[in-house]
Amino acid sequence: MKMDNERESRNVEDRRSSSGGGRRGLPSMGMMMMIWPFIKPLLRTKIGWAVIGLGAAAYFSGFNPLSLVGLGGGASSPVNKAQDEKQAVFMKKVLGSTEEIWNSLLPQYGLRYTEPTMVLYRGSTRSGCGYASAQMGPFYCPADKKVYLDLGFFDELARRHNAPGDFAQAYVLAHEIGHHVQDLQGTLDKVQNAKQGWGNSKKANALQVRVELQADCYAGVWAHHAQKKFNILEEGDIAEALNAATSIGDDRLQAEAGQRVRPDAFTHGSSAQRMEWFKRGLVSGDMRQCNTFQ
Repeated sequence: MKMDNERESRNVEDRRSSSGGGRRGLPSMGMMMMIWPFIKPLLRTKIGWAVIGLGAAAYFSGFNPLSLVGLGGGASSPVNKAQDEKQAVFMKKVLGSTEEIWNSLLPQYGLRYTEPTMVLYRGSTRSGCGYASAQMGPFYCPADKKVYLDLGFFDELARRHNAPGDFAQAYVLAHEIGHHVQDLQGTLDKVQNAKQGWGNSKKANALQVRVELQADCYAGVWAHHAQKKFNILEEGDIAEALNAATSIGDDRLQAEAGQRVRPDAFTHGSSAQRMEWFKRGLVSGDMRQCNTFQ
């Protein structure tokens, strides 16, 4: 991506030097869903309950028990400060680009754009939606209108999911900004109200997939207009974004985890769906083409 001449957003909270340590509050629903497969079998025995108690004590003392099975950050990996700062500057410029595009584009659809804040952190931090950790990946919190981003996620994206590249990283942030646009449209509230009472059901999952695919499409809309206005794309950039969308499709992630592919358990959409909707926004540049709820 050609971002050298783009401005950095000022809507950034940099918590990289202060996040990751100390006592923690209650884990968020996202964290509970992540650790449930480890907790469930322990509930069947007294020894298991003892293990849960010890794990909870360790967690609230600041240690992540999941690090013992290779899933968490008990001890932080060494960070190359120069590379980390370069990454932070790049993400600030991408955020600035989204501000330019959505501030000019959204009024054409009868809405005013209010700019969200991007929180950069390492390891763990608090959000308006609960505890945030690197293992949860980037997310948008409608309660405080902030995008939470642990820069270490991009190392994971490149190494574990084989999806490197700067435009792949830009796509991830643009997707989360897509959720902010949905929040401004009232879509997130409508979906949340519809899901109330459904619990972790197939219907709730299917509705959440539509939310995520629309955010993918909005990421494509941003890329369409950013290229038109700033000429940011280089050869291979689109392939990077499509590869990232493919790599984090639910079917791919389930298969990589050694699980049977279960479409009824999808929450973000298949690889093919994510690619399709990103491309639809990229080609059209029209938000009206992103109605995944029809």
